[in-house]
Amino acid sequence: MTSRIPQDLELLDLLVSTPSPPGHEGRLQARLAEWARPFCDELRQDSHGNLIAIRHADKSRAPKGSIETQRVLLAGHCDQLSLMVVHIDEAGFLLVQPVGGWDLAILLGQPLTLWAESGPIPAVCSRKAPHLMTPEERNKLPLWHDLWVDAGFKDKKDADSFVQVGDFLTADLRLKWMRGGFVSGPGLDDKTGVWTVFETLRILAGKPLAVDLYCVSTVQEEIGLRGAMTSAYGINPTVGIAVDVTHATDTPGSEKKQVGEVRLTQGPVIHRGPNIHPLVSKIMVETAKAESIPYQLRAVPKPTGTDANAIQTTRAGVATGLIGIPNRYMHSPVEMVHADDLSNGARLLSRCLENLDGLTDWNGYWSQIPTNS
Repeated sequence: MTSRIPQDLELLDLLVSTPSPPGHEGRLQARLAEWARPFCDELRQDSHGNLIAIRHADKSRAPKGSIETQRVLLAGHCDQLSLMVVHIDEAGFLLVQPVGGWDLAILLGQPLTLWAESGPIPAVCSRKAPHLMTPEERNKLPLWHDLWVDAGFKDKKDADSFVQVGDFLTADLRLKWMRGGFVSGPGLDDKTGVWTVFETLRILAGKPLAVDLYCVSTVQEEIGLRGAMTSAYGINPTVGIAVDVTHATDTPGSEKKQVGEVRLTQGPVIHRGPNIHPLVSKIMVETAKAESIPYQLRAVPKPTGTDANAIQTTRAGVATGLIGIPNRYMHSPVEMVHADDLSNGARLLSRCLENLDGLTDWNGYWSQIPTNS
C-alpha cells in the first residue's frame, strides 16, 4: 500500500491494483474474500465467479413466527474494461480488440499491462507517429485495426513464448491519491461500488440486523450484467441495491440536460425511474435526510445500464435501488472520484440496513398508491 492512501481506502487501492477483466475476476475475488472474511457469517463463490459475503439476521431482531426473513442484496461489479489479444503478427506486435466500451482515442499512448501466464508484462498502445501519417489519417479517428500493442518482443517467435491469443491487457493499475480527497485511476467503474458494498459490510460488523444481508462482488457487468443475473437468481432477494458509478457533470463541456447536475464532493447519487422501486429510493432519501448524509438525485427514464437492470427482473421481480458514485472521465484510465462520496455512500447503505425491521411490505406498496386524480 502506498503511504499516501488513507487507511479507510486501502481496500480500494487493493481492488484497483488487482486485474479483473470480465471472465477473469478470480484473482481479485480471492483477495477480497480474504479481506471480507472477518466481517461476515458465511462466504461463498458461485460457479459464475460472483463472491457472496453473507450476514444472517440477528435472532433478537429477526421477524418472529412464520414470517420469512427478508434478504437484502448489495451489488457492485468488480470486472473492468480490458483488451484481448486476437492476433500476434510476424514482427511480434499484438493486435487487440476491446472487452467493454473503451473510447479508443483515450487509449493511444497509454501504458498497459499484459497479463500473461508467466506474469505481468509492461506494454504500450501505439500507432503510426503523426509525422508519418497522411492528412487524411491525421484527421480521422482510428479504428481498432489501426493500432497495435508493443510489449518489446523481437518477433513472433519471441512473443509466442510469452503470449497466447486470448490473453488480456489492462491499463496500468495504479490508484493516485490527489489533492483535496480526489482519487484517480483505472477501473473505478466499478471498484468504487465494490468498495462501498464491502465497506458497508465492515461498518455493520457486530451490529444486529433484522434482515439477511448478501454483499456481492459481481462479475461480467461490462459485457451484459451477467454476474448480477446469476447471483440475484441464486440469492432470490427481497430487496436489491446496486452500487455503480454515475456521470459527474462538473467538468467543462458536460451537458446537464442529459443526466442532470451531479458533482463530486456532494454525496452519493440516489436514482429514480422505472428501474427503481419507489419505496427503496424513498427510504434512502429519508435516511440521508435524517442522518445528515449529503446526497444527490438523478432521474433515469429507462433501464439504468447497471446491475440494477438484472436485479429488478430476477425471478418474480425484486424491489430495486441504485446508488451512483459521481465519476469523472468514465471508461478511461484516469477515472476520478472523491473519497467523501465513497464514505457517505457506505454510511447511507449501513444506516438504511440498520433501520430495516424486516417487515416492510414491498409488494403491498403498489396497492397503497391513491387511485384518485
